[in-house]
Amino acid sequence: MKSQEAAQANDVQQSAGWRIKVAFTLFVASILWPVLIPILPLVGFSGTAVAAFSGVMLVVGELMIVGAVAIAGKQGFAYIKAKVFGVFKAYGPPKVVSRTRYIIGLVIFMVPVLAGWAAPYVADYIPGFQENMFAMAIVGDVMLVVGLVVLGGDFWDKLRSLFVHKAYVVFPEKAGKTTASA
Repeated sequence: MKSQEAAQANDVQQSAGWRIKVAFTLFVASILWPVLIPILPLVGFSGTAVAAFSGVMLVVGELMIVGAVAIAGKQGFAYIKAKVFGVFKAYGPPKVVSRTRYIIGLVIFMVPVLAGWAAPYVADYIPGFQENMFAMAIVGDVMLVVGLVVLGGDFWDKLRSLFVHKAYVVFPEKAGKTTASA
């Protein structure tokens, strides 16, 4: 199945080489476009000009993505998307992780959740917390993301099931436990 998809993607790339290159350039440019925002004040643009440029960038960025899809076509855009997100998928979390890794991931994931819950109640008792609240928030956010990666792909499914109404839990049976059939 994968070889068939690879052959189709190769055919698309060969038949529409220039279109895919132009579409990919537009796609990347639309994503990197907002990088200019922090540079504009350094160059000397006023706050009003930066705000106006940001609004224009939002519209132009969306138009660039639509243009990339139109130029590449359905198959070409699928090829671009597969290439771009294939890089991320190769470095993504594994589907199944060991018990030790899962426990470590849960600790990394839950520490910022519990700290965020407890912070309003204990912030006055922790020296330096009020002054460094922004840094603590960034550390907590990084820990959440790292925890999700360490927990692996199965945890993503568990997390997603919280938002699926018809999802249900299936607990694995313990080893050595026998069930009586009636």
